[in-house]
Amino acid sequence: MNPLSSAPAALPHDPERTAHELLRAVTAEHGDRDAYVEASGERLTFGQWDQAADGTASALAELGVKVGDVVALILPSSIDYAICYQAAMRLGAITSGINPRLGPVEVASILDRTDPRVVIAEAGRPASKSTFTLVARSQLRSLRQLDPPWHLPTADPDRPMAVVWTSGTTGVPKGAIFNNRNLTAVCVGAGPLRGAFDRRISPTPFAHVGYMLHLSEEIEYAMTTVIPPTPWKADAVLALMARERVTVGQGVPSQWRLLLARPEFDDTDLSSLRICGTGAAPVPPSLITEMQERLGCPVVIGYTSTEAALTTGSLPGDSPDLIARTVGRARENVAVRVVNDAGETLMPGEFGNVQCRSAATMLGYWRDPDATRSVLGADGWLDTGDLGSLDVDGYLTLGGRRSEMYLRGSYNVYPVEVERVLAEHPSVAQVAIVAKADTVLGEIGVAFIVPAPHETSPTLAMMREWTKRSVADYKAPDLIKIVSELPLTSVGKVDKRVLADRARDVPRVT
Repeated sequence: MNPLSSAPAALPHDPERTAHELLRAVTAEHGDRDAYVEASGERLTFGQWDQAADGTASALAELGVKVGDVVALILPSSIDYAICYQAAMRLGAITSGINPRLGPVEVASILDRTDPRVVIAEAGRPASKSTFTLVARSQLRSLRQLDPPWHLPTADPDRPMAVVWTSGTTGVPKGAIFNNRNLTAVCVGAGPLRGAFDRRISPTPFAHVGYMLHLSEEIEYAMTTVIPPTPWKADAVLALMARERVTVGQGVPSQWRLLLARPEFDDTDLSSLRICGTGAAPVPPSLITEMQERLGCPVVIGYTSTEAALTTGSLPGDSPDLIARTVGRARENVAVRVVNDAGETLMPGEFGNVQCRSAATMLGYWRDPDATRSVLGADGWLDTGDLGSLDVDGYLTLGGRRSEMYLRGSYNVYPVEVERVLAEHPSVAQVAIVAKADTVLGEIGVAFIVPAPHETSPTLAMMREWTKRSVADYKAPDLIKIVSELPLTSVGKVDKRVLADRARDVPRVT
């Protein structure tokens, strides 16, 4: 067992206790501690959270919400979101978190499929064929002080309580269903980015698996969740981390680059940090080294998917090169394997389909048994849709999504492998590679590059020569396109569907 992932919690661990029972217990012991702090300065203690969830649950019960009903939250990351999530689970309802950045067609698709009893939204009535009661966010504050419901259903850790929607990069979003046992498993295996009474900044949208499935962990460890402003701004986040004495920093590589580049960074007191995490994109060793030196704490990387909720992570002490090359090892309560198309487990170093199995894995997709069977076996192994290899020490190297692999001539090219190499070039701040149809080779690679400030602008010849130093020459990009920024999905990942469309207009150089 990794001692860093089994640090004492603020409460004794009880696998049968649900998230709302956990909140009751932590309120009794640590009710005056901050549970949430918003960038605006608004705060919510654990005791206030418990009381506000009771009042909101009472209002939802009056609207007819009962066990098994869906309550949809179309809210930004906020104290309001946290209260509504707790309120719904007290009634045995299923919370469907919907990122406000999703488009109206995506939102309508989710609402049509879940048929919610109540929708709580920032403003305006979202389009949908379903019939529901709309609660405006402006009404929520008045509900916090209501009396608790006169009756609550018996807590059941096996009851579905959340639907978390995929980012929709390969079509309409799919809803992954989870219960409280899934949350408990995430709590057990969450790793070094949590400790009792941590103050952790939370950069992902609350509708994302990074919040929805980490709720029990945050409560059991009595952690304070610090919510950055929306939209995310480097100067505001840096000031917020200093003001709130954040102990756990989190962000994608591009966010860390922006923070480190702020002129006020060196004069900002971040001495409270004990550890920082990153992921969701290739991270060059130079960035890991700079982060560790300038932040003054260890840096780790993690990897998972919506469906898995928990997969792998690195450990404090892992080298910058290892963190840049891999996404760490399986969490202590997770099994990871790499298999071929016939389902046979491959040896270390062999490239294939990445699968994982744990108690954190989703129960299935919302009302879609065919899609569930396509990724989740009866034996509990989940096909992540990613390609990769394990080394002899169990560290996982990713090659990207199977759907992103392209065939250049007769050779397979995995974009993530090439992106990882290009990201190490000093002239490259960000890079993403997609395929473009080609009449000669079938498909070729187009690299979209955000240049690093104050460096020589990247050229195709420069990038190809750099790539060929590390990987086979056929993997070098055939075209590059210099851009000021990369398009992002609603959860902050690079949107390669958009880039694939743009790649069609990048001319082939002759």
